[in-house]
Amino acid sequence: MTTTTGSVTGAVWAALAGVADPEIPTVSVVDMGMIKKVDVAGSTARITILPTFTGCPAVPIIKEDVERAVSSLEEIEAAIVDFSFEPPWTSDRITEEGRSKLAAFGLAPPTGKGPVLITDIGLPKVAICPFCASKNTSIDNPFGPTPCRSLYYCNACRNPFEQFKPV
Repeated sequence: MTTTTGSVTGAVWAALAGVADPEIPTVSVVDMGMIKKVDVAGSTARITILPTFTGCPAVPIIKEDVERAVSSLEEIEAAIVDFSFEPPWTSDRITEEGRSKLAAFGLAPPTGKGPVLITDIGLPKVAICPFCASKNTSIDNPFGPTPCRSLYYCNACRNPFEQFKPV
């Protein structure tokens, strides 16, 4: 089968779009803006990933899932995954589709407009509720189930929810 590097690179990106973030399975690593670069040379693909947080416990799982997805392509014999912190990942990298998927999952996406700071913590005082879109919310706990999330409460619909931290 004859393929061009561009079509193989496109196939790699398509495979990456099917790799879910292990902590938020409805959002792909592409939607999260974690893929910095894809290079294809011959039958080898090198993928550079920007982890969302230093010390993120999902990094080994992401590496394994990316290697598996890309190696499954007919044109790829080897998938090499590198991690980089240059530039650091920020929540501005999340795609619009990713933001919609976060909200559908029940996670308030970061605003992308920069945080409204709580003194010395760096979290928004108010988050938009993913259930009813109300801004009548308050932070319940800055420490959520993962390093990238905080806990909020909606005073309008009375639902607790998580906010993806803007970084």
